[in-house]
Amino acid sequence: MERGHGGGNRGGHSRGGFGGGGFGGGGFGGERKMFKVTCSECGQEAEVPFEPKGDRPVFCRDCYRKKKGF
Repeated sequence: MERGHGGGNRGGHSRGGFGGGGFGGGGFGGERKMFKVTCSECGQEAEVPFEPKGDRPVFCRDCYRKKKGF
């Protein structure tokens, strides 16, 4: 009854964000276009899966997690 890792229909591949919540759109498992940004919090270079419009701050993964309390 115990399930192993990577079994089933998943095949060990991830299709999107953390936990499968997704960000909308129809990626269908294809490559996401990534955009280089400078983190508004720490100033480090990062990549995000959306094109920033410039009207809101953009954070690297670490700063985003700190802000969201992960």
